[in-house]
Amino acid sequence: MDRECCWNRDVIELADCPEMGPGEEDLLVSKRQRNLEKCCECHKFLTDLKQLRGDANPLAPVLASFLGEFRRQKNQIQSLVSFLDNKTLEIRFLHELGSVLQSSVDLDEVLSVALTAITAGKGFGMNRAFLLLTDRSAGLLRGHLGIGPRNLEEAGQVWNEIAQNDMDLKSLAQNFRLNKLSSERAKFHDLLEQLTVPLANKKHILIKALDGKRPIMVEGAFQHPDVPPELARLLGVDTFLLMPLISRNRRVGMIIADNFITHRTITEEDMRSIESFGFPVAFAIERASLYDKLQVELDRVTAAGKKLKEQQELIVRMESMALVGRITSSVAHSVRNPLMIIGGFARSMLKNSPESDPKRTFIESIVAETRQLEGVLDEILNYSDSLYPTKDFWDVSQLVETALRDTADNLTSLGYATSYSPGDDLPPVYIDFKQLSYCLRTVLQNDIAGIGVDLSIAIWSQRCEDGVILRIEDHSRHITQAELDHLLVPFSETRDLGAGLGLALCKTMLEKQGIPFIVQAGENDGIRYTITLPTRKEEQT
Repeated sequence: MDRECCWNRDVIELADCPEMGPGEEDLLVSKRQRNLEKCCECHKFLTDLKQLRGDANPLAPVLASFLGEFRRQKNQIQSLVSFLDNKTLEIRFLHELGSVLQSSVDLDEVLSVALTAITAGKGFGMNRAFLLLTDRSAGLLRGHLGIGPRNLEEAGQVWNEIAQNDMDLKSLAQNFRLNKLSSERAKFHDLLEQLTVPLANKKHILIKALDGKRPIMVEGAFQHPDVPPELARLLGVDTFLLMPLISRNRRVGMIIADNFITHRTITEEDMRSIESFGFPVAFAIERASLYDKLQVELDRVTAAGKKLKEQQELIVRMESMALVGRITSSVAHSVRNPLMIIGGFARSMLKNSPESDPKRTFIESIVAETRQLEGVLDEILNYSDSLYPTKDFWDVSQLVETALRDTADNLTSLGYATSYSPGDDLPPVYIDFKQLSYCLRTVLQNDIAGIGVDLSIAIWSQRCEDGVILRIEDHSRHITQAELDHLLVPFSETRDLGAGLGLALCKTMLEKQGIPFIVQAGENDGIRYTITLPTRKEEQT
């Protein structure tokens, strides 16, 4: 009998077998392997088998039975290989997701990875997904984030973009977080607002799925007795998957997934795969949420600790300054009484002394030195009084004009020109008027050495967000910033009694009121003073 098939030949040519193709040359010399891989599908072999049956060969039915069983087992093996390949990809996919979810404590990153995994073709391939999170304080299951297209045109654009970029799942999630998270949240804002259900509504299908801790495949949603009509209309699909997110028996949230565009059937296998994915997602979301809350508490505790430390330092400074104040006040009062007697007698003697009296010069010197000592005592007593400011609401312009009026005679006699430019709509400031007046007078007529040519002092007031800014520019002084900083320390200069105490005292007074006092030496000439006056009480801020 002539055979059409080459199954019984040990060696063949490539043209002898119609099932052979390029790259399979090794089968030309392997009869057994060729029979297993090619002959059972070859039409020539089937023709030979029919001829055997026609010749009433007793081996024909046996061969046909073997061939049928071989094909069945081959198909079964191919199905198993395909199943194992899919499971291998799924395990790799879940491993990749698990690595990201286990290492991340950023809630946005976790959500981006989770929703991208559900909707990406390299993930579970769903068209659209919504994430709902439980708000235990409000007792709500609240819509939080959505991902996916809203129409076919947008879906085409998204899929083309993914195909062109050819990114892996992790890159897709990172791209979504950086470039699309806010826009997707805004795009589904209306749906997310309506996907909010009270946790106490036990009859609602979302709460049933959440309480049941099992996924629910909803089919025929528009006629389903457990699906509220408004939910079916809102989603606009007849079939969708409800996947509760449960972490250690705690209800974290819910994922709603559907194929809004392709209407591809959601299989039982899809549901089981997403269910296995839901456990690490729920745990990662809960961990990230707890981390956010912990960070907020940590920031709050840190701020409280910082404030407590500042208050402790303030108490120490106040105790030290209170001691200094008591000492200076005691010394000043002890010196003042005899000084007043000396000054009184000296002034009386000067008044009754004729111009020709040779002792008049000595008496005038005593009177002058007495006045200087009285000024020093006033500064010391003011330093003591600055520990206890008495504040109220005052007009800034009144404050400045009063200081200018009190110093006008002295400044005019020295040849100074002063100006004040008030700002518009200045609110009342919360200050100790007496202490601020003293500070302004001290700044206007300070005794810093280095008088220049331009004897002018300009004052501006301007409203700002936190209060009123008062700026004073004294163009007559020549001093470096280092020397200026030195003068802001009490009693830092001793070459003249009291020199340098005035600015230091002003700084101390203003700090007690919580008022910044910035003193800067000009780049060329002059000194610039900046005082920011508060417009509200401390308890109002």
